Amino acid sequence: MRFILLDKVTVLEVGRKITAVKALSLAEEYLADHFPGFPVLPGVLMVEGLLQTAAMLVRVTNDFRQSMIVLQEATNVKYKSFVKPGSLLRMEAQAKVINERSSTFVGAGYVDEQPIVEARLRLRHFNLADENPEWARQDEHIIQEMKRRAQLIGAC
Repeated sequence: MRFILLDKVTVLEVGRKITAVKALSLAEEYLADHFPGFPVLPGVLMVEGLLQTAAMLVRVTNDFRQSMIVLQEATNVKYKSFVKPGSLLRMEAQAKVINERSSTFVGAGYVDEQPIVEARLRLRHFNLADENPEWARQDEHIIQEMKRRAQLIGAC
């Protein structure tokens, strides 16, 4: 199962900050099990949403040069409330540092201005071909898909 947790980018200041939203629908498959009778967005997916938000800013800032942007470390993660179906989760990521190979962010999520989650994120950026030149084609495919996705959600 694939989790795409960005529906729309509402604010983007290249190299500085990004805000994106996710409308949580009861149609999300994972809500059937988390939790039966009390469906809420799993906490790990809240952090994943912050990661995807920060990663989109890295992609745009670095002109989509790296295919892979992965979480290296999440610290100071605090969950403050639940995200229920019908909610609009607003995710903000403020860049502290964005380099070619790594970045650090402070991220936070809100529903109706109420704080829901916050975290500090450290990301690592690279291409698969850095490890094996034969994977350059996969890098290009991933980069093209990320560019397409960025256009669809208003990130560029």
